[in-house]
Amino acid sequence: MARAPLGRRRRRAALAGLLAAGLLAATPLTTPANANPAGVGPAAVAPAGPRVAATISAAAPADSTLPVDTPVLTWSDCGFGLQCASFLVPRSYQDPDAGTIRLAVLRRPADRPAQRIGSLVVNPGGPGGSGVDLAAAAEAYLSPSVLDRYDVVGFDPRGVGRSDPIACLTDAQTDRFLAQDPTPDTATERRSVAALSRLFGRACQQRSPRLVAHVGTRDVARDMDLLRAALGDERLHYLGFSYGTSIGSTYAELFPARVGRFVLDGAIDPSLDLVGLSLAQARGFERALTRFAADCPRHAGCPLPRGTAAAVRTVRSLLRGLDARPLPGRPGRPLTEGLGTTAVLGTMYDDTSGWPALRDALRAALRGNGRPLLDLADLFTGRLPGGGYESNGTDALYAVSCWDYPATPGVAGTRRDAARFARVAPTFGAPLAWSNLPCATWPGHSTVRPHRVRAPGTPPILVVGTRYDPATPVGMAKALARQLSRGVFLEWVGDGHTAYGRGSRCVTRAVDTFLLRGVPPADGTVCR
Repeated sequence: MARAPLGRRRRRAALAGLLAAGLLAATPLTTPANANPAGVGPAAVAPAGPRVAATISAAAPADSTLPVDTPVLTWSDCGFGLQCASFLVPRSYQDPDAGTIRLAVLRRPADRPAQRIGSLVVNPGGPGGSGVDLAAAAEAYLSPSVLDRYDVVGFDPRGVGRSDPIACLTDAQTDRFLAQDPTPDTATERRSVAALSRLFGRACQQRSPRLVAHVGTRDVARDMDLLRAALGDERLHYLGFSYGTSIGSTYAELFPARVGRFVLDGAIDPSLDLVGLSLAQARGFERALTRFAADCPRHAGCPLPRGTAAAVRTVRSLLRGLDARPLPGRPGRPLTEGLGTTAVLGTMYDDTSGWPALRDALRAALRGNGRPLLDLADLFTGRLPGGGYESNGTDALYAVSCWDYPATPGVAGTRRDAARFARVAPTFGAPLAWSNLPCATWPGHSTVRPHRVRAPGTPPILVVGTRYDPATPVGMAKALARQLSRGVFLEWVGDGHTAYGRGSRCVTRAVDTFLLRGVPPADGTVCR
């Protein structure tokens, strides 16, 4: 069972690399990043161990002085002109003496230091994406003019990657979690899903007891302000993608006077709870699948029937059929409905590389070979050929999301959500609803509820949305731009997830002008 991660830029780059090498095409979200089931009534799941007290005040003061010293960054050469360092932050900002967390950070120095504007901190989303990796790959998506004048800096947020990563499920448990039934339609299946969901939160509590209550986004925003101070910048310049926009809007709310040039691309509406966010994603992925189906016949070898509705039904029937009869995949690993759903969801993030890969994988699956779809699911979730995972991305995705949001419904409530979601998103609605179930029994939640973020006192903040974005539908970007006291909305009429660095000259020109000169485009500008 998978939730639709809010940011998968690294997956997209990896997918493009495999396609270039011809590996996927030649081979005869698990689940969406926001699906979880929880319930009440006879099948209600019990709390997963003792609850952890929330550590963030709901009324945290804006722009408050942090009660800790500015860290010192000691840079070392880590190859290819890049510099690496680490710094310590309090595990709890409520109790700065209760231990520390070490965060990894990487810097790509400006190409023209004499014209340097400052540091540009970047984040790829997730939750669970590596800012270190994104900064290291800066030349792949940032314009030369931006690289000339900014040090590009990325850090792995607390609990992620190289920064004291949170540990929850073992590799074998992660395999089971990702492969499980995303549409449990019998009492036995629902009990199995509920048991795995309880296990997830309990495993985080047992394996990371000192960290599970301290990976929330408000703590990450405070860490980012310490990084700003350590870099010597009076204001923070920031480029955040997907979930990275949540980090950015939270920072703007806490530290409005320290906001510099902020670009929030593929934005999340902070007023939505996890159920509302999942429903928006279900609609977004359903629309993306429809657009993929409409585009497919334009390409030689399209395995789907003509007619968009018939093509979508074919994909939906294939996925549902995997529930009773998984397809052969790799030795000991069949293609289940959960893994097949993850594969299709993952390819929706990028029409340029993902859609061609999906066409080839569907052609094989419709002939009885599930291996290409299984390989796409593994690529999306970071599963390595030997059975391990390249990062703790699945653990971090749930640990951050479940902490940030109020508890989701139990099994009975999730069944109702799944039925409601399925009416507007027949393919992805139920899986995305059920993917939220671990958060129903998570061992703690922030006391800060979803709310509208205004952040008065900031300079203009540029919010970018992609019209057919599946993971962060454009309506969420519009909502955030309206909420922010000085939000400016820029729309790209494109497919896939996020906009900047994906080929639109109009978007590139608007974002670059803002980063280099501080001049945003007119509010409501549309790039075609």
